[in-house]
Amino acid sequence: MDEALLIDKILSRDRQALSTFYRNFAPKLARFIRAKVENPADGEEILQDTLYAFLEAIRDFHGKSSLETFLFAICQHKVIDFYRRKKIKHLVFSQLPELSELVSPMLNPEEELDTTLFKEKIGRVLSRLIPRYRQILLFKYFDGLSVEEISRRLSITFKSAESRLFRARKAFVEIFLSI
Repeated sequence: MDEALLIDKILSRDRQALSTFYRNFAPKLARFIRAKVENPADGEEILQDTLYAFLEAIRDFHGKSSLETFLFAICQHKVIDFYRRKKIKHLVFSQLPELSELVSPMLNPEEELDTTLFKEKIGRVLSRLIPRYRQILLFKYFDGLSVEEISRRLSITFKSAESRLFRARKAFVEIFLSI
């Protein structure tokens, strides 16, 4: 079946055409993804994301490239998005390890897919914290200061710095949950 006819049939919701498309392209995409992503579960998720994105973008396909090129371009972007999300999560949670267990279950798929919104959400949370909580979190997680260094910088006792850091983390999580 030629590409134009296949696309027309998919757009008209022909299940047979969709099945033909899947049989032809899913194995190729899966091999492509396996070469780039080690974890099979992550690979399967990327494959499903790619196929879904293709179905959403099919109306934008005008035949300027082959259908396979169009599909693999989408797949490449999904792989890049996967690594970008993974990197952002690593950066955020390596800087805020105590929040990892509390925040990660709260992320819905849309937030995970849109890393920009996630970063903006963290920025909004930080901006809503009282200044001394924001300051201590920034010292700890963005400047990488130890509690001892923070206590010296703020001219407070070590115990006060620990306590303030604990309360700041707790406030961060509460605000994160509320927005």
